[in-house]
Amino acid sequence: QVQLEESGGGLVQAGGSLKLTCSASEGVSSLSTMGWYLQAPGKQRELVATVTGNTTKNYADSVKGRFTISRTTNWRTIFLQMNSLKPEDTAVYYCNYRLLTAESWGQGTQVTVSS
Repeated sequence: QVQLEESGGGLVQAGGSLKLTCSASEGVSSLSTMGWYLQAPGKQRELVATVTGNTTKNYADSVKGRFTISRTTNWRTIFLQMNSLKPEDTAVYYCNYRLLTAESWGQGTQVTVSS
């Protein structure tokens, strides 16, 4: 099973920026999809952004134009550049890896945006 490790969360003021990083263990396929999901207190986990290979990208409407997902050419690391952060972006952000029926989740990193 692919192991995922996230980093980069923290506390930032509204309008600020953060960059999240997720690194995967060996055995990552170029055909896989990696992405970020968030979970706010009392709410279900929801999509933020995904990348398949390193060119096919998908974003939640709420983050389009503010967040950018990218992936290294060895497929093992993804980044989420988050700009113009809003208090409603506050959540635990989880990294996800999927390939066919295989799926892995990271432990999550807290992002807190103060108003």
